[in-house]
Amino acid sequence: MEIKTGKSVIDLEVDALKILKKNITSSFKKAINILFQVKGKIIVSGIGKSGHIGSKIASTFSSIGSPSFFIHPSEANHGDLGMITKNDCTILISNSGETSELTNIILRCQKLKIPIVSITSESKSTLAKKSDVTLLIPNNVEACPLELAPTSSTTCTLVLGDAIAVTLLKKRGFTSQDFLELHPGGKLGQMLLWVKDLMKTKGSMPIIKDNQKVSSAILEMTSKGQGCVGVISKSSGKLIGIITD
Repeated sequence: MEIKTGKSVIDLEVDALKILKKNITSSFKKAINILFQVKGKIIVSGIGKSGHIGSKIASTFSSIGSPSFFIHPSEANHGDLGMITKNDCTILISNSGETSELTNIILRCQKLKIPIVSITSESKSTLAKKSDVTLLIPNNVEACPLELAPTSSTTCTLVLGDAIAVTLLKKRGFTSQDFLELHPGGKLGQMLLWVKDLMKTKGSMPIIKDNQKVSSAILEMTSKGQGCVGVISKSSGKLIGIITD
């Protein structure tokens, strides 16, 4: 039963993604153009599971060349609305399109004439009507047998966010070198480094001449903290050997 249920959930979510794919139409292109042209930041907001997905979407945007951050609707209602400025645009996420906590963010956007891109499953919802462009996710397709827990809907929202992010990446001409500048740490950053970024040069290189004593080699190795010392010819200045600790 467990294996059958697990596979069934995956099948249902795959089916929902196939429906989502059909929804990638002119509205998607319009949303991309809005997000591409923004001079400020892309602000993402949503509450509950939509908020968790929204936070990930904002993080993805920022990591591949589209500066973005997530605002929690409750925090927005207690001062964080000031983080939204006239050069920004917003992506508001609500499956029902009737999330009351987003109301003040919508009003703030209208006051500053900031574009609103909405992600919802209800084309006639309040959120959709207040948006400049609406991106629809499939309706009533939750993998939860009770049709209550957000499952397929959040998966579709997450995938839609990735689709937007990657499309913007290509449109901006974002390169692996740009990626390195934003990801200097971790395995990804290490994979993209050049040898010149790591190698020692000039005074930082532990070097001795071949006519010096071993005690000088140990001192040089220790003072430079590299665990080795290069040995160069006194006459030619070329590297002729290496001593390690």
